[in-house]
Amino acid sequence: MENYSFVCDSSCDLSEDQLRARSVRSVPLSFRFGSEDKEYKCNEMECNEFYIRMRDGQVAKTSGVNVMEFISTFEPVLKNGEDIIYLGFSSALSMTYSAACKAAEELRRKYPKRRIATIDTLCASAGISLLLDLAIEKKNAGATFDEAVEFAERTKNQICHWFTVDDLEYLKRGGRISPGTAFFGNMLGIKPILHVDPLGHLVYKAKIRGRHGAILALCEKYKSSSFNSNTIYISHADCQDDAERLAQILTEKYGAKISLITNVGPVIGAHCGPGTLALFFVGKER
Repeated sequence: MENYSFVCDSSCDLSEDQLRARSVRSVPLSFRFGSEDKEYKCNEMECNEFYIRMRDGQVAKTSGVNVMEFISTFEPVLKNGEDIIYLGFSSALSMTYSAACKAAEELRRKYPKRRIATIDTLCASAGISLLLDLAIEKKNAGATFDEAVEFAERTKNQICHWFTVDDLEYLKRGGRISPGTAFFGNMLGIKPILHVDPLGHLVYKAKIRGRHGAILALCEKYKSSSFNSNTIYISHADCQDDAERLAQILTEKYGAKISLITNVGPVIGAHCGPGTLALFFVGKER
């Protein structure tokens, strides 16, 4: 088996324990609250504390990873004689992937015998985790470096992301909806259905009345789009009960296998807010 490792960044929303179990290194993105000067790495604050502060009205702002941070993560792997496949946060949502490419270019000159593949997954949150785990499965089945890269590039276009948010205020802050839409939507209990499109952009797809209706709408997206796999990943922003309700419906109604329920970390959560609930699976297309 060829000697190569996978690297990702903290937008994949896997905990440090989950990453260690996969033997995957991760580069941490950062955030800060507007009320203080301190900048936090994503692994420096528990998710529940982060969302408590958001619910208290504090505004979190995120920042990507600089080139030197990628170099400091990539280089020990290369020194150990391993090649690298980096699965990165969608370039349509962050500059993180661009920094990874610059770091890889610099390190290729320094380590000409080593290979570094940088893959713009066009994914976010547990969508990256799902693609990562599928790529790890291919490696464990004997895939070469080139075969694993080709598989990830091909499969990323089938990783479906469907999610809903509980409070439209956070989409308003990000400029995705107007202040008037946010105000009247919250007043009427409107819960939007969004997804990440084939170019990695966040797209508003439907308006659903009520939280339960939104959860059922996510289930319908799985029913209409899943393909060749019943493996599902779910992520949530401080709404474990809703995540478990979504998992129960998918399991009982569609026989789906829920392989992972994870937290939406601060990088994603800062933009979509507490109460975000997301569903990920392999589909016919995005």
